Amino acid sequence: MTPHRVVALLREPQGAFELAGAAEVFGAPRDGTTPYYDFSVCAEHPGPLRTTAGYTMLVEAGLGALATADTVLVPGWLPTGVPASPAVRDALRAAHRRGARIVSICSGAFALAQAGLLDGRGATTHWRRTARLAAEFPAVRVEADVLYVDHGDVATSAGSGAGIDLCLHLVRRDHGAAYAAGIARSMVLPPHREGSQLQYAAEPTAPARADASLAPVLEWALSRLGDGLSVARLAERAGLSERTLARRFAEQLGVSPGQWLLARRIDAARVLLEETDLAVEAVAARVGLSSAVNLRRRFRAALGTTPGAYRRVFGERR
Repeated sequence: MTPHRVVALLREPQGAFELAGAAEVFGAPRDGTTPYYDFSVCAEHPGPLRTTAGYTMLVEAGLGALATADTVLVPGWLPTGVPASPAVRDALRAAHRRGARIVSICSGAFALAQAGLLDGRGATTHWRRTARLAAEFPAVRVEADVLYVDHGDVATSAGSGAGIDLCLHLVRRDHGAAYAAGIARSMVLPPHREGSQLQYAAEPTAPARADASLAPVLEWALSRLGDGLSVARLAERAGLSERTLARRFAEQLGVSPGQWLLARRIDAARVLLEETDLAVEAVAARVGLSSAVNLRRRFRAALGTTPGAYRRVFGERR
């Protein structure tokens, strides 16, 4: 299988974290796993390129590298007030026309907007820059509160950490939940955060208590998805009323308890479909979705496909 070629387009001063996060997801070697991606970098002017971390890196490839990329990644674009050159805008548009996926992290959305790739679309960037993006590009529907927005051919993320979330989301879309979870595990990260999750937690109205974190109850719930787990049981385990639990979920995760439970059940179903030969009815029972009919309905609503079709695409790669 030919690796999917990811080429990061850099500009100085290049954000070191944004680039490193993407390189770790798409480019880090992992023992015992097939290298599904080939990661490289380019710049409009090859040669020494300053980074925000105080060191200079040597970029050998120019814009011509984008001509063969399957995914073009713009991991930040500083300073945002300096427009991309005509050559860069043309290269991004040409890559998009021939079918490459165009992706931005944080301020990289400005380069995509300058190339006209976000016109008439939803997009996001770091919350400190969303107002500026909206003011400078009124044709873009700026979604200020989300982690990332994926249209399939074009995707944008919020700040640096959300860039990793978007990269893992793209890996899940390309090669399935189990493969993406393996990458997340090697990076010691949660396997998945929904794009609609808030960029930052709501500011508390009172000092946070040491026992306010939802992490213990979430960890407990993940091992009991098939045990008739409900929002009421989550609240009981947390020692909270359902109303207080809902408020904690909104503050810490940006979703309701019911939404979180359903998303985790879909995630668990994806892994079982990829890694086992269990019948769809058995998969539904294991993840707490009660029946094959319910799993199919929920699966199609979440992913736009059926469990059987998903297994045919990703299960054969086991």
